[in-house]
Amino acid sequence: MTNKTSTTPARRALLAAAVVAGLAPWAAAQAQNAAAGYPGKPVRIIVGFPAGTGPDIVARLLAQKLSEAWGNQGVIVDNKPGAGGLIAATEAARAQPDGYTLMLGETGQLSIAPSSYSKLPYAPQKDFVAVSQVVTSDFVLLVNPQKVPARNVKDFVEWTKQQKGLFLATFGAGTPGHFGAFMFGDAVQLKPEPVHYKNTTDALGGLFSGDVQGVFASVGLAAPNVKAGKLAALGSTGATRTNALPEVPTIKEQGYANLEFSSWFGIVAPAKTPPEIVAKLSADIVKAVQSPEGKAKMEEAGFRVTGTGSQEFTKVIAADTVTWGKAVAATGFKAD
Repeated sequence: MTNKTSTTPARRALLAAAVVAGLAPWAAAQAQNAAAGYPGKPVRIIVGFPAGTGPDIVARLLAQKLSEAWGNQGVIVDNKPGAGGLIAATEAARAQPDGYTLMLGETGQLSIAPSSYSKLPYAPQKDFVAVSQVVTSDFVLLVNPQKVPARNVKDFVEWTKQQKGLFLATFGAGTPGHFGAFMFGDAVQLKPEPVHYKNTTDALGGLFSGDVQGVFASVGLAAPNVKAGKLAALGSTGATRTNALPEVPTIKEQGYANLEFSSWFGIVAPAKTPPEIVAKLSADIVKAVQSPEGKAKMEEAGFRVTGTGSQEFTKVIAADTVTWGKAVAATGFKAD
Protein backbone atom coordinates (compact mmCIF):
# COMPACT_ATOMS: atom_id res chain seq x y z
CA MET A 1 0.00 0.00 0.00
CA THR A 2 1.40 3.36 -1.02
CA ASN A 3 1.05 6.36 1.27
CA LYS A 4 0.05 9.61 -0.44
CA THR A 5 0.84 12.88 1.22
CA SER A 6 -1.93 15.39 0.67
CA THR A 7 -1.08 19.02 -0.06
CA THR A 8 -3.54 21.47 1.42
CA PRO A 9 -4.35 24.79 -0.29
CA ALA A 10 -2.54 26.61 2.50
CA ARG A 11 0.57 24.45 2.02
CA ARG A 12 0.48 25.03 -1.75
CA ALA A 13 0.26 28.78 -1.16
CA LEU A 14 3.26 28.67 1.18
CA LEU A 15 5.28 26.67 -1.36
CA ALA A 16 4.39 29.11 -4.14
CA ALA A 17 5.37 32.06 -1.96
CA ALA A 18 8.69 30.41 -1.18
CA VAL A 19 9.37 29.86 -4.87
CA VAL A 20 8.55 33.49 -5.68
CA ALA A 21 10.71 34.72 -2.81
CA GLY A 22 13.56 32.57 -4.02
CA LEU A 23 13.22 33.85 -7.58
CA ALA A 24 12.98 37.52 -6.61
CA PRO A 25 16.72 38.07 -6.02
CA TRP A 26 17.50 36.20 -9.25
CA ALA A 27 15.02 38.33 -11.22
CA ALA A 28 16.41 41.53 -9.72
CA ALA A 29 19.94 40.46 -10.58
CA GLN A 30 18.90 39.64 -14.15
CA ALA A 31 17.26 43.07 -14.55
CA GLN A 32 20.33 44.82 -13.18
CA ASN A 33 22.58 42.85 -15.52
CA ALA A 34 20.37 43.79 -18.47
CA ALA A 35 20.58 47.48 -17.57
CA ALA A 36 24.34 47.26 -16.97
CA GLY A 37 24.86 45.83 -20.44
CA TYR A 38 22.51 48.27 -22.11
CA PRO A 39 22.79 49.19 -24.89
CA GLY A 40 24.43 46.15 -26.46
CA LYS A 41 23.25 46.94 -29.99
CA PRO A 42 22.03 49.97 -31.98
CA VAL A 43 19.10 51.91 -30.50
CA ARG A 44 16.39 53.25 -32.80
CA ILE A 45 14.59 56.54 -32.15
CA ILE A 46 11.38 56.83 -34.18
CA VAL A 47 10.39 60.37 -35.21
CA GLY A 48 6.94 61.09 -36.60
CA PHE A 49 8.00 64.04 -38.75
CA PRO A 50 10.27 64.61 -41.76
CA ALA A 51 13.97 65.44 -41.71
CA GLY A 52 14.70 69.07 -40.90
CA THR A 53 11.68 69.59 -38.66
CA GLY A 54 11.86 70.44 -34.97
CA PRO A 55 11.42 66.87 -33.68
CA ASP A 56 13.97 65.57 -36.17
CA ILE A 57 16.54 68.19 -35.16
CA VAL A 58 16.13 67.34 -31.47
CA ALA A 59 16.31 63.60 -32.13
CA ARG A 60 19.50 63.88 -34.16
CA LEU A 61 21.25 66.12 -31.65
CA LEU A 62 20.24 63.75 -28.85
CA ALA A 63 21.27 60.67 -30.85
CA GLN A 64 24.74 62.10 -31.34
CA LYS A 65 25.23 62.83 -27.65
CA LEU A 66 23.90 59.42 -26.55
CA SER A 67 26.10 57.63 -29.05
CA GLU A 68 29.13 59.41 -27.62
CA ALA A 69 28.07 58.57 -24.06
CA TRP A 70 27.64 54.92 -25.00
CA GLY A 71 31.08 54.49 -26.52
CA ASN A 72 29.95 55.34 -30.06
CA GLN A 73 27.20 52.73 -29.99
CA GLY A 74 24.85 53.31 -32.91
CA VAL A 75 21.76 55.45 -32.31
CA ILE A 76 19.57 55.56 -35.41
CA VAL A 77 16.95 58.23 -36.10
CA ASP A 78 14.11 56.64 -38.08
CA ASN A 79 11.71 59.17 -39.63
CA LYS A 80 8.14 57.87 -40.00
CA PRO A 81 6.19 61.00 -41.02
CA GLY A 82 2.46 61.20 -41.58
CA ALA A 83 -0.88 61.82 -39.87
CA GLY A 84 0.55 64.39 -37.49
CA GLY A 85 2.89 61.84 -35.94
CA LEU A 86 0.24 59.15 -35.36
CA ILE A 87 1.86 56.65 -37.74
CA ALA A 88 5.11 56.79 -35.81
CA ALA A 89 3.39 56.62 -32.42
CA THR A 90 1.37 53.57 -33.45
CA GLU A 91 4.50 51.74 -34.56
CA ALA A 92 6.44 52.72 -31.44
CA ALA A 93 3.61 51.63 -29.12
CA ARG A 94 3.68 48.14 -30.64
CA ALA A 95 7.46 47.75 -30.59
CA GLN A 96 9.31 45.25 -28.43
CA PRO A 97 9.67 46.75 -24.93
CA ASP A 98 13.38 46.07 -24.62
CA GLY A 99 14.78 49.61 -24.74
CA TYR A 100 16.02 49.35 -28.31
CA THR A 101 13.06 51.12 -29.90
CA LEU A 102 12.22 54.57 -28.55
CA MET A 103 10.20 57.50 -29.82
CA LEU A 104 10.90 61.21 -29.77
CA GLY A 105 7.34 62.14 -28.90
CA GLU A 106 5.76 65.58 -28.94
CA THR A 107 2.76 67.33 -27.46
CA GLY A 108 0.41 66.53 -30.33
CA GLN A 109 1.01 62.77 -30.28
CA LEU A 110 0.89 62.33 -26.52
CA SER A 111 -1.31 65.07 -25.01
CA ILE A 112 -3.53 66.43 -27.79
CA ALA A 113 -4.40 63.30 -29.77
CA PRO A 114 -6.55 61.67 -27.04
CA SER A 115 -8.99 64.59 -27.27
CA SER A 116 -8.80 65.33 -30.97
CA TYR A 117 -9.23 61.80 -32.37
CA SER A 118 -12.35 59.72 -31.88
CA LYS A 119 -10.44 56.50 -32.66
CA LEU A 120 -6.81 56.62 -31.63
CA PRO A 121 -4.79 53.46 -32.42
CA TYR A 122 -2.79 53.82 -29.21
CA ALA A 123 -3.32 55.09 -25.67
CA PRO A 124 -0.48 57.49 -24.78
CA GLN A 125 -0.49 57.02 -21.01
CA LYS A 126 -1.12 53.26 -21.23
CA ASP A 127 1.04 52.19 -24.17
CA PHE A 128 4.12 54.28 -23.35
CA VAL A 129 6.38 54.89 -20.39
CA ALA A 130 7.79 58.41 -20.16
CA VAL A 131 11.59 58.48 -20.13
CA SER A 132 12.63 62.15 -20.28
CA GLN A 133 11.27 65.43 -21.50
CA VAL A 134 14.16 66.78 -23.57
CA VAL A 135 13.19 70.32 -24.65
CA THR A 136 10.33 72.74 -25.01
CA SER A 137 9.74 74.79 -28.14
CA ASP A 138 7.92 78.03 -28.76
CA PHE A 139 6.23 78.76 -32.06
CA VAL A 140 6.76 81.65 -34.45
CA LEU A 141 4.10 83.23 -36.67
CA LEU A 142 5.67 83.23 -40.13
CA VAL A 143 4.53 85.01 -43.30
CA ASN A 144 5.87 85.25 -46.83
CA PRO A 145 7.37 88.76 -47.10
CA GLN A 146 6.65 88.73 -50.84
CA LYS A 147 2.93 88.15 -50.28
CA VAL A 148 2.16 89.77 -46.91
CA PRO A 149 3.10 93.41 -46.22
CA ALA A 150 2.77 93.21 -42.42
CA ARG A 151 5.86 92.97 -40.21
CA ASN A 152 4.18 92.77 -36.82
CA VAL A 153 1.08 91.10 -35.42
CA LYS A 154 -1.09 94.23 -35.23
CA ASP A 155 -0.49 95.11 -38.88
CA PHE A 156 -1.05 91.48 -39.86
CA VAL A 157 -4.42 91.45 -38.12
CA GLU A 158 -5.47 94.70 -39.82
CA TRP A 159 -4.28 93.41 -43.19
CA THR A 160 -6.16 90.10 -42.86
CA LYS A 161 -9.38 91.98 -42.08
CA GLN A 162 -9.19 93.37 -45.61
CA GLN A 163 -8.78 89.89 -47.09
CA LYS A 164 -11.35 87.17 -47.68
CA GLY A 165 -10.38 85.34 -44.53
CA LEU A 166 -7.54 84.34 -42.22
CA PHE A 167 -5.99 81.21 -43.70
CA LEU A 168 -3.27 79.62 -41.58
CA ALA A 169 -1.34 76.53 -42.62
CA THR A 170 -0.79 73.65 -40.21
CA PHE A 171 1.53 70.65 -40.35
CA GLY A 172 -1.41 68.36 -39.76
CA ALA A 173 -4.79 68.23 -38.03
CA GLY A 174 -4.50 67.76 -34.29
CA THR A 175 -1.05 69.31 -33.97
CA PRO A 176 -0.18 72.19 -31.60
CA GLY A 177 0.04 74.56 -34.56
CA HIS A 178 -3.52 73.62 -35.51
CA PHE A 179 -5.02 74.56 -32.17
CA GLY A 180 -2.55 77.39 -31.81
CA ALA A 181 -4.23 78.92 -34.85
CA PHE A 182 -7.53 78.94 -32.95
CA MET A 183 -5.88 80.45 -29.89
CA PHE A 184 -4.48 83.17 -32.11
CA GLY A 185 -7.93 83.78 -33.59
CA ASP A 186 -9.44 84.16 -30.13
CA ALA A 187 -6.71 86.58 -29.10
CA VAL A 188 -7.10 88.84 -32.14
CA GLN A 189 -10.88 88.35 -32.48
CA LEU A 190 -10.75 86.74 -35.89
CA LYS A 191 -11.99 83.33 -37.01
CA PRO A 192 -9.11 81.42 -38.62
CA GLU A 193 -9.45 78.83 -41.35
CA PRO A 194 -6.82 76.14 -40.69
CA VAL A 195 -5.44 74.60 -43.87
CA HIS A 196 -3.98 71.19 -43.08
CA TYR A 197 -0.96 69.93 -45.00
CA LYS A 198 0.63 66.49 -44.90
CA ASN A 199 4.06 67.76 -43.94
CA THR A 200 6.17 70.85 -43.37
CA THR A 201 7.43 70.96 -46.96
CA ASP A 202 3.89 71.18 -48.33
CA ALA A 203 2.84 73.72 -45.69
CA LEU A 204 5.76 76.03 -46.46
CA GLY A 205 5.04 75.54 -50.14
CA GLY A 206 1.52 76.87 -49.52
CA LEU A 207 3.02 79.86 -47.73
CA PHE A 208 5.43 80.64 -50.57
CA SER A 209 2.70 80.31 -53.20
CA GLY A 210 0.30 82.57 -51.30
CA ASP A 211 -2.36 79.89 -50.77
CA VAL A 212 -2.18 80.64 -47.04
CA GLN A 213 -1.27 83.81 -45.19
CA GLY A 214 0.75 82.43 -42.29
CA VAL A 215 1.82 79.45 -40.24
CA PHE A 216 2.83 78.77 -36.66
CA ALA A 217 6.14 76.92 -36.95
CA SER A 218 8.51 75.70 -34.25
CA VAL A 219 11.48 77.96 -33.58
CA GLY A 220 13.81 75.24 -34.83
CA LEU A 221 12.15 75.31 -38.25
CA ALA A 222 11.46 79.03 -38.32
CA ALA A 223 14.92 80.36 -37.43
CA PRO A 224 16.83 79.17 -40.54
CA ASN A 225 14.13 80.45 -42.90
CA VAL A 226 13.95 83.82 -41.15
CA LYS A 227 17.72 84.27 -41.02
CA ALA A 228 17.94 83.41 -44.72
CA GLY A 229 15.34 86.08 -45.51
CA LYS A 230 12.92 83.56 -47.00
CA LEU A 231 10.19 84.19 -44.42
CA ALA A 232 9.34 86.99 -42.01
CA ALA A 233 8.68 86.38 -38.31
CA LEU A 234 5.89 88.50 -36.80
CA GLY A 235 6.01 87.21 -33.24
CA SER A 236 6.77 84.23 -31.00
CA THR A 237 4.38 82.44 -28.67
CA GLY A 238 6.53 82.02 -25.56
CA ALA A 239 6.55 83.95 -22.31
CA THR A 240 9.92 85.46 -23.28
CA ARG A 241 11.79 85.94 -26.53
CA THR A 242 13.65 83.00 -27.99
CA ASN A 243 17.44 83.10 -28.07
CA ALA A 244 17.41 81.82 -31.65
CA LEU A 245 15.51 84.93 -32.83
CA PRO A 246 16.09 87.55 -30.11
CA GLU A 247 15.01 90.40 -32.36
CA VAL A 248 11.50 88.93 -32.75
CA PRO A 249 9.12 90.15 -30.01
CA THR A 250 6.67 87.80 -28.37
CA ILE A 251 3.03 88.14 -29.33
CA LYS A 252 2.30 89.00 -25.69
CA GLU A 253 4.68 91.94 -25.97
CA GLN A 254 2.64 93.23 -28.87
CA GLY A 255 -0.51 93.64 -26.82
CA TYR A 256 -2.06 90.16 -26.86
CA ALA A 257 -1.51 89.18 -23.24
CA ASN A 258 -3.56 85.96 -23.33
CA LEU A 259 -1.70 84.36 -26.22
CA GLU A 260 1.01 82.01 -25.00
CA PHE A 261 1.55 78.40 -25.99
CA SER A 262 4.41 76.05 -26.70
CA SER A 263 5.21 72.44 -27.38
CA TRP A 264 7.66 69.91 -26.00
CA PHE A 265 9.63 66.94 -27.25
CA GLY A 266 10.62 63.98 -25.12
CA ILE A 267 11.66 60.36 -25.25
CA VAL A 268 9.13 57.64 -24.51
CA ALA A 269 9.48 53.86 -24.65
CA PRO A 270 6.91 51.10 -25.15
CA ALA A 271 5.05 50.14 -21.99
CA LYS A 272 6.62 47.29 -19.99
CA THR A 273 10.15 48.37 -20.89
CA PRO A 274 12.20 47.23 -17.84
CA PRO A 275 12.30 49.98 -15.20
CA GLU A 276 16.06 49.60 -14.84
CA ILE A 277 16.55 50.38 -18.53
CA VAL A 278 14.12 53.31 -18.34
CA ALA A 279 16.07 54.67 -15.37
CA LYS A 280 19.40 54.35 -17.18
CA LEU A 281 17.99 55.94 -20.33
CA SER A 282 16.51 58.80 -18.35
CA ALA A 283 19.77 59.49 -16.51
CA ASP A 284 21.85 59.32 -19.69
CA ILE A 285 19.49 61.64 -21.59
CA VAL A 286 19.40 64.21 -18.79
CA LYS A 287 23.19 64.16 -18.59
CA ALA A 288 23.52 64.49 -22.37
CA VAL A 289 21.20 67.46 -22.85
CA GLN A 290 22.27 69.31 -19.72
CA SER A 291 25.96 69.03 -20.54
CA PRO A 292 27.44 72.38 -21.65
CA GLU A 293 27.88 71.20 -25.24
CA GLY A 294 24.53 69.42 -25.47
CA LYS A 295 22.63 72.36 -23.99
CA ALA A 296 24.42 74.85 -26.24
CA LYS A 297 23.55 72.89 -29.39
CA MET A 298 19.90 72.54 -28.43
CA GLU A 299 19.61 76.24 -27.62
CA GLU A 300 21.41 77.19 -30.83
CA ALA A 301 18.76 75.23 -32.72
CA GLY A 302 16.03 77.24 -31.00
CA PHE A 303 14.94 75.00 -28.12
CA ARG A 304 14.75 75.43 -24.35
CA VAL A 305 16.40 72.49 -22.59
CA THR A 306 14.45 70.84 -19.78
CA GLY A 307 16.02 67.40 -19.40
CA THR A 308 13.59 66.06 -16.80
CA GLY A 309 13.38 62.62 -15.29
CA SER A 310 10.76 59.97 -15.98
CA GLN A 311 8.35 60.92 -13.17
CA GLU A 312 8.42 64.60 -14.04
CA PHE A 313 7.75 63.88 -17.71
CA THR A 314 4.86 61.59 -16.79
CA LYS A 315 3.26 64.47 -14.88
CA VAL A 316 3.79 66.88 -17.81
CA ILE A 317 2.05 64.53 -20.26
CA ALA A 318 -0.91 64.04 -17.89
CA ALA A 319 -1.30 67.74 -17.08
CA ASP A 320 -1.05 68.84 -20.72
CA THR A 321 -3.60 66.21 -21.73
CA VAL A 322 -6.08 68.10 -19.55
CA THR A 323 -4.96 71.57 -20.71
CA TRP A 324 -4.99 70.81 -24.43
CA GLY A 325 -8.17 68.78 -24.04
CA LYS A 326 -9.96 71.98 -23.04
CA ALA A 327 -8.52 73.80 -26.06
CA VAL A 328 -9.66 71.01 -28.39
CA ALA A 329 -13.14 70.98 -26.85
CA ALA A 330 -13.46 74.73 -27.38
CA THR A 331 -12.93 74.28 -31.13
CA GLY A 332 -15.35 71.38 -31.46
CA PHE A 333 -12.76 69.56 -33.55
CA LYS A 334 -12.82 65.76 -33.72
CA ALA A 335 -10.91 63.70 -36.30
CA ASP A 336 -12.02 60.25 -37.43
